[in-house]
Amino acid sequence: MYYTRLPDHSEPGFDEQRHFGQFKKHNVVFNAWSNGAHCEDHIGCLSLKTVLSGEEWYTVDRRRLAVRPGQFLILNDDQRYGCQVQKGEPAKVLSIFFKREFAGAVFRDCLLSEEASTDDPFHSGNDTLEFFQTLHPVGPRLLQQLRDLTAHLDSLGGHTTHLDNMGDHTGLTDEHLLFLLRQLVRTYKSEVNVTGRIDAVKASTRKEIYSRVCFAKDLLHSAYGKKLDLDTISKAACLSVPQLVRQFKHAFRLTPHCYLTRIRLHHAADLLRRTDLPVMDVSGLCGFDNPSAFGRAFKAQYGIQPAQYRRARGMELALPG
Repeated sequence: MYYTRLPDHSEPGFDEQRHFGQFKKHNVVFNAWSNGAHCEDHIGCLSLKTVLSGEEWYTVDRRRLAVRPGQFLILNDDQRYGCQVQKGEPAKVLSIFFKREFAGAVFRDCLLSEEASTDDPFHSGNDTLEFFQTLHPVGPRLLQQLRDLTAHLDSLGGHTTHLDNMGDHTGLTDEHLLFLLRQLVRTYKSEVNVTGRIDAVKASTRKEIYSRVCFAKDLLHSAYGKKLDLDTISKAACLSVPQLVRQFKHAFRLTPHCYLTRIRLHHAADLLRRTDLPVMDVSGLCGFDNPSAFGRAFKAQYGIQPAQYRRARGMELALPG
């Protein structure tokens, strides 16, 4: 099913059981503007969450993380979570829910050898993968796949489209979703490789530590504008400060402080491109202690001062063609 409007869970007579029951029977796609939406508690199926503008907040395992443009989150089958778009802060939300049997068939095809798949091509088991529920960057390939999917579904028209009743369009939609799932498998394999960089002997310990440094990473992305010291980050990750710094660098090739500075500078550059906010305001919104520290960090990263960067980007946009 395809929706271009999010459901209002507070609407009188809204049938949550019926609404969420669809997710076990169909692949479901939401591609919708929201000016305030809230789902406090839901147990969902495997899903991909991203936003095309604005931000959407998720509560997963008692932690809050923000999904913003250029990021996506994978939620596993039977994961309990909540989500919210703040009222008055519009967001373009893209959520894709995969039917268990459909996802299982794709995972099996990706992970088994051609010989095994050929010997039992119609295997009906519910093969699944357990993803780390952490923020991931949207790479160029995934971005193009998401654009192709939404363009295809938008071409069908209407606010609600039943994907299973579209005739010839059903196969094309499933093909788009199939390639999206294959991209998620690549994400899974990449995560497995990164987990191997954690400094621990047992595989189970590496997995647990990697999960905890991901908590730290997600906090940096979600709350980059706030004051975040190592004690705050280590408590959120349930790791000592020395262990946090050491294992974080093993996983992400940067210390938490350097990683946070990269995030802040990325958002600062975005604000300089998109808004006319004074540089001092950009500095404060992105969590820098003062404009001088911001200017030094920005020049070290981009080679020019923030004001020069804004003028240069403005000139680029003004050029014809």
